[in-house]
Amino acid sequence: MSHHLFDVALRLQPRTPDAALQTYLGHTSPDYWNMVGPFGGTTAAVALQAVLRHPQLLGEPLSLTVNYAGALAEGAFEVQAQPVRTNRSTQHWTISIVQNDADGQPVVTTTATAVTAARRETWSVSDTPMPPVPAPAEVERLVIAKGVEWVKRYEMRPVRGIIPQQWDGRGDDSLSQLWLRDDPPRPLDFASLAALSDIFFPRVWLRRASRVPAGTVSITTYFHAGRSELQATGSGYLLGQARAQEFRNGFFDQTAQLWNQAGRLLVSTHQIVYFKE
Repeated sequence: MSHHLFDVALRLQPRTPDAALQTYLGHTSPDYWNMVGPFGGTTAAVALQAVLRHPQLLGEPLSLTVNYAGALAEGAFEVQAQPVRTNRSTQHWTISIVQNDADGQPVVTTTATAVTAARRETWSVSDTPMPPVPAPAEVERLVIAKGVEWVKRYEMRPVRGIIPQQWDGRGDDSLSQLWLRDDPPRPLDFASLAALSDIFFPRVWLRRASRVPAGTVSITTYFHAGRSELQATGSGYLLGQARAQEFRNGFFDQTAQLWNQAGRLLVSTHQIVYFKE
């Protein structure tokens, strides 16, 4: 059993063996704590992990949508995962994360859907090549002396669009590019890729240079790479790029991509984020 802190955060104990609706017991990790709950990427990874461990799993992850209905509190929680339809090459899933409230009543904190698929070799091309950037060794590592705990679990080397040094309301661009990987390094898999896809700080902070409250409402991650490509990536760096497209009426969207060092696009993501004036 791996003792990497990320694997500890993903530990799930099955409670309904051999049932279509699989129930797992998990526990929040202090090592991946955000301001009011777990790092959202970890929550997404937990939801996906429940699918990956399901005895009826077909294929590999193709897409994952996670809706954050409310923050998980510190402590135990339950994950429910069920394949609602299985076709010849695709499988469709529903996932819920449930936690008891202060009165001991079960409350859904997170809902999710996923699609897994049996991939086959076909004609393939990338219309989103990796942008030209300096190599990881040529970029200084970001050092954050204070802040939330989960940030310490990742090595980040910003190329452009770092967190504003002055919160003066003079931001003019929402684009960030950075090299990133688990710290300590860990071989890439689907769960860690799902978590890494949500590593970017809120785009409104960069665009406005104003640190307003913000939080992801829903994120969808599209997996373009299969298991063999993740294994070839190993514990190497990924280049992450994120930008917003529209800020309006208390919400903004964010699109992001992650490439490995060989230039292969591994995932693309889209999310909608709440922000407060």
